[in-house]
Amino acid sequence: MLQHTHESTPFLTKEHQITLLCDGLESPANVGAIFRLCDAFGVEEIIFNQEPDLTSNRLKRTARTTERTIPFRTVTDLNDALLHLKEKEYLTVALEITNQSNALSSIRTQLPNKIALVIGNERQGVSERILKQVQEVVHIEMFGKNSSMNVAQATAIALYELTKH
Repeated sequence: MLQHTHESTPFLTKEHQITLLCDGLESPANVGAIFRLCDAFGVEEIIFNQEPDLTSNRLKRTARTTERTIPFRTVTDLNDALLHLKEKEYLTVALEITNQSNALSSIRTQLPNKIALVIGNERQGVSERILKQVQEVVHIEMFGKNSSMNVAQATAIALYELTKH
């Protein structure tokens, strides 16, 4: 058995158009991990509402050059970006645990091809303003006593769930 190299790895064909919106993401390590995840899961674009520090060595090490290949932009108002995506028939989904959120696995059967996934700040999560704007709020079912996980790890789980066949 031989491990695949980057050049010999077989990749899947994308079935979904996913845009990732980052609501107040701050940590360079998390931003770098998000770029790398977006590459792995075929995300079409990342939209930030805080300018990522692309000069950060931590971001560069974590992203492994994907910050150069994944399209991204920074906007002043994430709500405007969400409205624009809704007009383009994207399902807008926030990844946040609330008193009205549904399990991420429960929306799997009703997914359209166009999805706008919103992730939140490392400490405060997705802002109330954004939660009011999205069509769905989903959470990851967990079994431990802590009600949260790292934003990059949660994003990885969500992107896997949203893209699995």
